[in-house]
Amino acid sequence: MSPRRTRTLRPVRAAPDRTFLQYYDPCGTERLIPASQAAAVTFEDALPVRKIPSHAGQHHTPGHYWSATTDRMIDYESYLESKWMKLLDFAPEVVSFSAQPFTIDGHDTEGPWRHTPDLFARRRDGSVLLLDVKEDGRMAVPAVICQARRTAELCQRIGWDYAMVGEPDALRWAIVSWLAGYRRPLLAGKALVDRLLILAQRSVAIGDLVSFQPVPELARSVIYHLMWHHRLAFDQTRPLRDHTHVRAADLRSPA
Repeated sequence: MSPRRTRTLRPVRAAPDRTFLQYYDPCGTERLIPASQAAAVTFEDALPVRKIPSHAGQHHTPGHYWSATTDRMIDYESYLESKWMKLLDFAPEVVSFSAQPFTIDGHDTEGPWRHTPDLFARRRDGSVLLLDVKEDGRMAVPAVICQARRTAELCQRIGWDYAMVGEPDALRWAIVSWLAGYRRPLLAGKALVDRLLILAQRSVAIGDLVSFQPVPELARSVIYHLMWHHRLAFDQTRPLRDHTHVRAADLRSPA
């Protein structure tokens, strides 16, 4: 799990910018910057700013998630947070993400406040999505609403997008969680990639595409791998079935 972090830097309240972000760079060095400088920092590379507790009987289920996007293990605090990691990992517009990237140490008209957001995602166009992951039942809690409002206002000042999210859409989660099992680099089936993409130049049902291959189950795993990596396009608004149609999206992308 995440190593214990010792906080040694403190914000200067007399400074013009009264909101600061504390984080640890990739080398583990503690940093403290005013919020006005946050847009220039690659928080997707930051180490977790706090230790994730793990003990018998706890309500949350912490663990590690291997990201196909970043090719590294990322710690999560709860199973719900791990779901959103998979969703970010599957999103083609996301090029990198991190968990517990920084702690906000702010002061506004309502007084001082501190908060550590759950997930920081960098998109392909350079824009940022910051997420707080909450159980659905906690979203109406006044303190949670206040925290989300303050965080959203800060993100607006910086130029980031922000969302507080709960349980993902059931169908989308079913599709992503299934395909996530095939996200890792190919080994045995790598030789099938070009053949499958050629056969899928026109829309074809998964069941038919599998039936063309001498080892159907190996071909099926490669098809799901290509779907995860968006090399085979498909209708993501319907459940995955053998009659789901796929079509080659881009032959030039690496598997």
